[in-house]
Amino acid sequence: MKNPIALLPMYDWPEILDATNDYWNALREALADQGFASPQLLTRPEDPFLLWRSPELLIAQTCGLPYVEQLSTEVSLIGTPAYDIDCGAGSYFSVIAVHNDSNIETCADLNGATFGYNDPLSQSGAAAFFSHLHTSGISVNKIGGFERVMSHRNAIRQLSERKVDVIAIDAVSWELAKRYERNVAALRVIGQTTPTPGLPYITFHRPKTEVDRIHHAVIEAIASLPSSKREALLLTGLAATTIADYQCIKSRFDMVRDTMSACLR
Repeated sequence: MKNPIALLPMYDWPEILDATNDYWNALREALADQGFASPQLLTRPEDPFLLWRSPELLIAQTCGLPYVEQLSTEVSLIGTPAYDIDCGAGSYFSVIAVHNDSNIETCADLNGATFGYNDPLSQSGAAAFFSHLHTSGISVNKIGGFERVMSHRNAIRQLSERKVDVIAIDAVSWELAKRYERNVAALRVIGQTTPTPGLPYITFHRPKTEVDRIHHAVIEAIASLPSSKREALLLTGLAATTIADYQCIKSRFDMVRDTMSACLR
């Protein structure tokens, strides 16, 4: 790679910028030890999708649904970070939240509610919610409207201002919000979705021996971080996942694909 690209956009909150940059510096050193040249700085694009598919991609974190739907044939899976969220290593879930003053107690009470979602191809912010309704036997027709809010953090703010009525937020973002987003105090959790594999690390398609070296570099970098930095990032390790592990996301999405397509724009 002449101009390798690295991006870690999924939990790149301003409040943990220093910890993220320290993690990247540790990862750069570990990658160098494994024979990989890395960029000096992380790329921080507004829309990471094109870079996830770039032939220059050295390492990135993506969402599980875009991975299984559009990326898996073009990239190699490095593994899945594990976070301190009371879930199996390499797994996560979404919390379903409403406003404190809402009369919604469970998803069965969503009559006429507006659902705020970050992206129509988001596993945690959209597909997990639709799948939860489907497996709970709750008709999506209960929802009165769908509002795209562009990010988990903005979903929290929109809900706190009563601009939407219900949101689904991935568990890592929710923990960060409890630390740094004051608007979370106006919300309460009414449920959580079934765990799935978390947000994977990927690289452009390459031989398994190279992927294994990158995997090892990530493990070394996480282990080298001071405990305070790991705690700031909620990062506890790296799970050795495979594409087969992510098929549950695809199978659940297939059950609600047409419904989501009709509802979300």
